[in-house]
Amino acid sequence: MKRIAYIEIDTHAEIAQAFMDIMEDNQHFAVDYYFSKRIKDQIGKHGETVYLSDSSMILDQLKTKGYDLVIIGTVHRYFNTFLAVTEKYNTAVITHNLNFTKASKQDLMKSIFKEDVIYRLKLWWKEGLFYSSEVYQKAKHLLVLDEALASEKYRFFPLFYTRNFDKAKNENWSVVIPGGVSQKRRDYNTIFKTIQHLQTDKNWEFIFLGKAQGNELKALKKLSADVPENVHITFFSERVSSEDFEKWMQKADVLWCPIQLETVFFSLKERYGITKMTGNLGDAINYGKWAVFPKNYPSKLEFILPEKENILEQCNDLPEVDFDFQKTYGKGGVQKKVEKLLNNLI
Repeated sequence: MKRIAYIEIDTHAEIAQAFMDIMEDNQHFAVDYYFSKRIKDQIGKHGETVYLSDSSMILDQLKTKGYDLVIIGTVHRYFNTFLAVTEKYNTAVITHNLNFTKASKQDLMKSIFKEDVIYRLKLWWKEGLFYSSEVYQKAKHLLVLDEALASEKYRFFPLFYTRNFDKAKNENWSVVIPGGVSQKRRDYNTIFKTIQHLQTDKNWEFIFLGKAQGNELKALKKLSADVPENVHITFFSERVSSEDFEKWMQKADVLWCPIQLETVFFSLKERYGITKMTGNLGDAINYGKWAVFPKNYPSKLEFILPEKENILEQCNDLPEVDFDFQKTYGKGGVQKKVEKLLNNLI
């Protein structure tokens, strides 16, 4: 049996959870998970193979286990530590921002003083920021979670599969907008204006499924007080629990994903669908939902619908024939693809 270490001591607990789910009951690979306390607290289930870790511990923890493959879930900090890992082990890195992997020292130096200066100086002085591109260069394998981003350099890591659950029968038309309610990466202002001018005799329910704060929270409070009685708005001022997220996503008739195509990571330009994956893609697959994306979002997937001018009419007129998510993204089929990839990496 091949031995794998999966490290997530930085950011993406949801991706670590997805890997744990897809590797459950696997007979060919033994996986040990190394999580920071913050990540471990967000993971739904723990077993004997889940270990508490951090940047000061991980090298010693890996030393005596003889892993065939080490997977790093996120390299957005602790660059000096992860560089040492890539130099010692057969390492695969999940890559979230393709332009960041190629950033020069000059690019990074300029970025330090653009925002989050204290934090970025810490990354420079203590965590080896200037080694960032070297980590990606020395890793034996670079993985991406969106097949559209795959190439000879970046291999597709198919983690997302469609869950089995009873389809909800809603009295109201339920539109879920998943993700943190922030104008920074999504165009919530357009959504607010669209709902504000909604004229319909039908019952509509809009669920902003992510923490709202600041101007967006104020706008939601005002909007929910101004809409007609047949329009209901649900929003959250605290982090949405995994249980609540699951409940609302299962209930959704459609996902509305107002992604701002141009974004930045570490002050470097990235573009969703081209150099960066949106988590909304995984949401649509996991819950088997039609998803409305901006019309210029580059996707060939059948369940991604380009947004039309009248978004509400579009939601009302979804394709009558459901996309067969189980055929393409059923758990068994995805598990076989993951096993094949892991064997190739080892």
